[in-house]
Amino acid sequence: MTDNRTAETRKSAADQNLTASVLLPPAHRSHLLQDLLSRYGVVVVWLLMAGLYSLIVPKTFLTFGTFQTIFGSQSTLVFVVMGAVCVFIVGEFDLSIASIMGMSATSMAVLTVYVGLPEWLSLILAILIGTVCGAINAYIIVILGIDPIVTTLGMSVLLLGIAQAIANLQAVTGLSLALSKIAVTQVLGLPISFFYGLILVVVFALVLTLTPLGRHMEFVGANREVARLSGIRVQQIRFGAYVFSGFMSGIGGVLLAATVGGFDPSTSPSYLLPALAATFLGTAVVMPGKFNPVGAFITIYFLVTGIVGLQLMGYSGWVSNVFYGAALVIAVTVSSIVRRRVLRR
Repeated sequence: MTDNRTAETRKSAADQNLTASVLLPPAHRSHLLQDLLSRYGVVVVWLLMAGLYSLIVPKTFLTFGTFQTIFGSQSTLVFVVMGAVCVFIVGEFDLSIASIMGMSATSMAVLTVYVGLPEWLSLILAILIGTVCGAINAYIIVILGIDPIVTTLGMSVLLLGIAQAIANLQAVTGLSLALSKIAVTQVLGLPISFFYGLILVVVFALVLTLTPLGRHMEFVGANREVARLSGIRVQQIRFGAYVFSGFMSGIGGVLLAATVGGFDPSTSPSYLLPALAATFLGTAVVMPGKFNPVGAFITIYFLVTGIVGLQLMGYSGWVSNVFYGAALVIAVTVSSIVRRRVLRR
């Protein structure tokens, strides 16, 4: 008798589960669709934008040359943006990333062409200079407690002036073609520097998601005081974020100088707006409301696709400033809205 009742109970529960499985899928599918759109809406817009350009200028946009232009020209920006992402994750701010990149690129060219050092030594020193600049930011902001926006803005102008001074207010060229191979060697039709950036993003993302350091960084960015009370070394993590930012910007500068055979320090500020636009817009991709390397990587190429498409349509000169400026405003707005929604949940 008991066995019969147990069997009936199990059959009733199975019927209820079957009914639930029939009734839930529509709502579940709707929720899944909303989640996918919130995470990958920018990717959808990217594909639609590429499709639109393909219809308007098919002879120029749908070419392998355009593909190479889009994916083979942003390696420097990838490294600069990853440095910015690291700083923003821990709740800090850095406006000096572009100038540190420019300082490293200029130093490498000057040390090689003017001073006569071997290129390999100039490369190492240039990266070291970028790292030291990040450490100086860290000391002033973390140790001395000075406002990060004021500090990094001042450092940005200072480094730009120093770079222009050591370059005698002119572009420094003369780096060898052999050196350029570290950045422009073709792999699967793209410069090897693209794959440097891809590897960096993958490793950075794994560190953030799979290691205690990554979790501590996000904890510090979410609430510095609570993180401190939990035993996390807040000051060390903040300090390290700025050092890492300088290191990444230094590598970006080296890759840029190697690619073009030199550098004009007056052009370094032009990298700041795209870097910030990609960093903030990246918070609307993959991990809504959070600064993350994969989202920033995607938005770098999303933004450059928009620029290249408009240029192929005949818009040039002003289009980059307008597009990146609008993207930054939209990115900050979207980031703020998404963060509020995430906090409400």
